[in-house]
Amino acid sequence: MRPNAFVQLCFLPLIIFTLAFLALPLVRLFVSSVSGEDGWSIYWKVVTTPRYLDALLQTVFVSLAVTIAALVISTTVGLFLARNEFRGRGMILSVLTLPLAFPGVVIGFLIILLGGRQGLFNQITSGHVVFAYTMFGLFLGYLYFSIPRVLLTVMAATEKLDPALEEAARSLGAGSFHVIKDVIMPGLAPSLVAAGAIAFATAMGAFGTAFTLATNIDVLPMVIYTEFTLSANIAMAAALSVVLGLVTWLLLVIARSFSGTTAAAGG
Repeated sequence: MRPNAFVQLCFLPLIIFTLAFLALPLVRLFVSSVSGEDGWSIYWKVVTTPRYLDALLQTVFVSLAVTIAALVISTTVGLFLARNEFRGRGMILSVLTLPLAFPGVVIGFLIILLGGRQGLFNQITSGHVVFAYTMFGLFLGYLYFSIPRVLLTVMAATEKLDPALEEAARSLGAGSFHVIKDVIMPGLAPSLVAAGAIAFATAMGAFGTAFTLATNIDVLPMVIYTEFTLSANIAMAAALSVVLGLVTWLLLVIARSFSGTTAAAGG
């Protein structure tokens, strides 16, 4: 067998998988979106109907807020844990990564126990603090499972940084702030872009947490669910799914373009 033929044969399973599990479902989803009575105008309906547009904007807003908060918190904590050895470090890291073991429904239930009508905050305060069923509660839930994903990426990238670069900067008179700004952050930029992309995409499509807290929350995954199950509007559910995927992909492309070619390669 010729080498080229062998290489092509090795790629055959990848091609089959790509077509069967990626390309064909996406094509079918798009065809379903335009097969209804609205046809192509269903996408115009998505951006002109207040409910759909508001749900899309709220989804993007909370996803961006979660991504920024997760990057700030995880970068600060990750740098500290990666550069310092102390008693209890392993326990702290275990607690911070524990949310990876929980599905979205469980995380939503935890937010209800914290900020629900019978939650901890409502019991210990006299002001009847209930936030579990709001966008802030959803933000906390998304942030809860986003922090460990970003944290592990930041710690792994920090351990690969060359300490000699930081020592050289300090020997030239750079303070701690300038070392972080001019040495550490540029070195972490590719990993931060990749981690932020994961956090944003996960928040955009997260369903379990939103479903648990959905009393006063109208994000796009919930709207897709209600259109498909309660209204049997398959065309609209498919169109909203296509819009959700396109918006997520577009914002990720924009983020990579702002990060530069090095960050894009690192992601």
